[in-house]
Amino acid sequence: MATTRYNSNDIRRQVGSPRPKGRENKDTLCRNVLIYGHCRYEGQGCTFNHDQSKNNSSQTDLSGKKTLNVESPSFTPSNLQQTGKKSTLSTQAASAAPFTPRGPNATPSLQHNVEAPVFNPATVREFTPQNYDLSKSVSPSSSGHDNGYPVDQFSMGHLAQALPATSQFNPYAGDHSTLANATASYFPSHGAYATPLQPPQYHLYAPIGPYREDLLPYQRAAHDFFLSERLREDLQKKAHATLQVMPNTTLPQLDRFHTLFPLDTNNRKNTTVFGYPSWVFRATSSKNGKFYCLRRLEGYRLTNENAIHAAKEWKKVMNANVVTFHEAFTTRQFGDSSLIFCHDYHPLSKTLAEQYFPAMPANRYRGLPSIPENILWSYICQIANALRAIHSLKLAARCLELSKIIITDKNRIRLAACSILDVVQYNPKPRPIAELQQEDMLQFGKLVLSLATSTLPVHLTNIQAVVDSLSPKYSAGLKEAVAWLVSSPQPGEAPKTIENFLGGIATHMAQYTDMALLSVDTLSSEFQREVENGRIARLLMKINTVLERGEFAGDPNWSENGERYLLKLFRDYVFHQVDQDGNPRLELGHMLMCLNKLDAAADERILLTSRDEQNVFVVTYREVKQVFERAFNELVKQSKPAAT
Repeated sequence: MATTRYNSNDIRRQVGSPRPKGRENKDTLCRNVLIYGHCRYEGQGCTFNHDQSKNNSSQTDLSGKKTLNVESPSFTPSNLQQTGKKSTLSTQAASAAPFTPRGPNATPSLQHNVEAPVFNPATVREFTPQNYDLSKSVSPSSSGHDNGYPVDQFSMGHLAQALPATSQFNPYAGDHSTLANATASYFPSHGAYATPLQPPQYHLYAPIGPYREDLLPYQRAAHDFFLSERLREDLQKKAHATLQVMPNTTLPQLDRFHTLFPLDTNNRKNTTVFGYPSWVFRATSSKNGKFYCLRRLEGYRLTNENAIHAAKEWKKVMNANVVTFHEAFTTRQFGDSSLIFCHDYHPLSKTLAEQYFPAMPANRYRGLPSIPENILWSYICQIANALRAIHSLKLAARCLELSKIIITDKNRIRLAACSILDVVQYNPKPRPIAELQQEDMLQFGKLVLSLATSTLPVHLTNIQAVVDSLSPKYSAGLKEAVAWLVSSPQPGEAPKTIENFLGGIATHMAQYTDMALLSVDTLSSEFQREVENGRIARLLMKINTVLERGEFAGDPNWSENGERYLLKLFRDYVFHQVDQDGNPRLELGHMLMCLNKLDAAADERILLTSRDEQNVFVVTYREVKQVFERAFNELVKQSKPAAT
């Protein structure tokens, strides 16, 4: 058989039936037969061969070599022959299906008796997850880390696709404990399931009101990111007063208390209220390390053991306007028999007497300014709240004195000496509690009258005349409230109770409650800033455990090799930037913004450059955080004790 005079490139360019070029084409198999199995130009001028059996037995390739057939020997690479190794078939080849040619003239001996099925994608059912258990979906250890710290906790979309969409989900519900057995709901506007698939994102910053006046971005100051200076200074002063000590002190160490510090502003002994000289100290408990206020009654001798037990009833009083009582005990550490009362300690507190009745010559207080009515109503509401809690427990305050009520914050007062007279004036046959509570109401009225007129209670001789003098300065409602407290019940009239008094001043109680709630909102807004600052502080502490670390895992340069090198460059990008003149750039907003974006794993790209400007990396905050998490997780894993 003669070879064709066309090269391979000319053959590939032919389309359809080739043109008749002579008798040499009669030995060449028509391409239409190879492709379609038949040639529609057969008998209509196509000069190529249309008999496949004739061509298979005698056809040769274009280069004059024989074509491959079934009887050809297996191919063995030359490098295997040189090394002396023999090629072996895989063990899976034994279970392989027999080869079945699909050509019309295939050898009958190689065909299988049963026709092989043809793959049809339409017959394949789409996968639908069933009985998906959210509690068994992903564990901290399944993310490739044995230490429980997943690298990328933000890529959890595959879990959302596995949840069935049935009932409505409330994203604002406070209790999500039943989510493991509940179903999720898909919201197209959100593009994901509303079921929380991971712990809350604590890196999200949402400032809470009330807000300051509207300011432009360039008008904001650095302290807007932190606690207000007034509140910070107040807290720092209280902390300083709490930790203050007195050198070369001669005060003794009690059994459970040490580091006593005197809180009295004068050294005069006063026996008017309790009948014994009293002193106030701040002390530290050796049991729990907390600070307490100790009130010592000098020279008291305990004659009845039940007197101490009478004070234990005051542990039940838990009120915001009553200083919490803890215990009472006797001691001889001061060189005599003393009675000690332990209460909560409120640093930098002042009594009402110190605030509104400072020491003046000849004990004259007429020149003192009058207290505004709104502040006076605030005091009335707070004392009434304290008496309500005390009287509801079948107790009596018995100590509503200007020198025994402390101001712990702005316009915030507390009864500080309750339970003392129950021990000092203990009587096995106590007076009726209703009678003691009536005395509380009378002392309450005199206390308010003393504050309103700037007159000490001992100088209030003509009560009715003093009450009438309130009209020019205060409203009729305040005058009626004071007059009701200081007046005696009429014959046949029911005894006065604190509940009746609260009903009469309900309007002012509502106003005080509103002021208290606004104050809580302000404090919540202030502390919200510190929550974010605390998160940044924790992030910085974690980063610095990796940066500049010494030898670790046998590598002295572990913190500067591999992925950890990016963290060093990121540290320089955040904290060590300079301006065009080489001066340090100390911009607080830039530092906070970078750390917040790192904690949130933002997809924003940043340019990290080495100090010698030889290495440049373009990375995202997400990639930096993944590197950081992997490095920190490696440290956590090494810090865990080995399992025994």
